[in-house]
Amino acid sequence: MRAEGRPLLDFSVGDPREPTPAFIPDTLRASVPVVSQYPTTTGLPELRRAIADYVQRRFGVRIDPDRNVLPTAGSKEAIFSTPLAFVDRSAGDVVVWATPGYPIYERGALLAGAVGHSVTLTGDFVLRPDQIPDPVWDRASLVWTNYPHNPTGALARRDDVEAMYRKARQTETWLMGDECYVDLYEDEKPPSILEVADDGIEGALSFLSLSKRSGMTGYRAAAIVGDARAITALRSLRTSTGTASPEFVQSAAVAAWADDGHVAERRRIFGAKRALLRAAFEDLGYPVVASRAGLYLWVKVDDDVAIAARLLRGGVLVSPGRAFGPGGEGYIRLALVPTLEESEHAVEVLTTCLTGN
Repeated sequence: MRAEGRPLLDFSVGDPREPTPAFIPDTLRASVPVVSQYPTTTGLPELRRAIADYVQRRFGVRIDPDRNVLPTAGSKEAIFSTPLAFVDRSAGDVVVWATPGYPIYERGALLAGAVGHSVTLTGDFVLRPDQIPDPVWDRASLVWTNYPHNPTGALARRDDVEAMYRKARQTETWLMGDECYVDLYEDEKPPSILEVADDGIEGALSFLSLSKRSGMTGYRAAAIVGDARAITALRSLRTSTGTASPEFVQSAAVAAWADDGHVAERRRIFGAKRALLRAAFEDLGYPVVASRAGLYLWVKVDDDVAIAARLLRGGVLVSPGRAFGPGGEGYIRLALVPTLEESEHAVEVLTTCLTGN
């Protein structure tokens, strides 16, 4: 359709179109060296300090930037490769994830040779300890959680997060929190496993990212924060994978982690888009489910593939829910990535496509 020059409003991939705040690329350009050299696996000390300062501001948790922080080249590759450091394939270790969900949890587990166990979510799309059978907990090397949730935008309560953490500690299971959307919310701040964990964030890791928080998807700048033993293991692994961000990107990340004002503006914009599209779908008789935070709108429909095809014919690209695994059937996902103006136009197209008028 693009090659034919046809207009297309793309709500499929979570890659927002708002410009990256100017101070971030300005910092990057000023940091490009005359001589290019390899970055270290541990990252710049000032970046680790900036991440630790952010964690204290956002979650009220004091951490050691040298023992509890590991910068990464985006969160996707970090999530994908992390099981390699913790899974013993010869012992039949299990990795648990929820579905519908981010496909990388499953793919990383398979690469590491783990036995996979998926939990199909329904209702409020929140993963709770009793949804994982005790025999699975007993064999689990690690469990993935993801809130605010992709693809539904669901938000876990603090007691849900704490219950998962306590069960993981009882069974000596690593709890991995994909929290890359934790700064995108409306009225209620999403909780983090960092807030409920024991001293030293024992047994848990939080995966944080600047991609959505700061409009830096293409920069590939993120971090793993948590248990010092796990950080040591991952540092050893990542020395071999060579996946550190260039230092000029790290300098831009320092500036981004240190500033909260631009994030508030991005929350305002995403909130306006969410409210606009939520009202449009609900006026058309399609309920929006769970979508309270993050970057996504999760809409209940009869046939997700048929509705996605109908919208595509009208020039609106959405994701069928089943693309995110079992439990996604009968839903469509919209990533709030077109601009507010484009989203306003999309409401007109949605109305035409879904009513036939």
